[in-house]
Amino acid sequence: MTILIEELKKEHSEIVAALNEVKKLGILSKEGQDKFTSVQTSLRVHLEKEDDQLYPILRKQAEHNKDLKNTLDLFEMDMENVSTIVREFFDKYSEEFSGEELPEDFENLFAALSKRISNEEASLYEEYEYMNK
Repeated sequence: MTILIEELKKEHSEIVAALNEVKKLGILSKEGQDKFTSVQTSLRVHLEKEDDQLYPILRKQAEHNKDLKNTLDLFEMDMENVSTIVREFFDKYSEEFSGEELPEDFENLFAALSKRISNEEASLYEEYEYMNK
């Protein structure tokens, strides 16, 4: 496994573990909210790493691989959806984490991020590894 994919998978594991801890603590609790705030930074750094180190290489390869181009196009559309969910969550709760909709909104955010992580590892990361053999 390449160093980049090892790092990205490790970061995925840490992000999911932290989100699970938020779930366990409860997003309405102070501890859960503090943990969630720390996850935001990790998630931002992770996304920047993917944007800088993973996606440019895959896009370059997709110039000569129609299947990969189609896969990347689907992931871009999905990322727009995930980004919308994340952005709306942070916009809605930028002042404070409170309200009766917060637990449901957090669950939606958690589900979207978990699905995205799973799909990336099963598809894009595998493609990257195949290209680097």
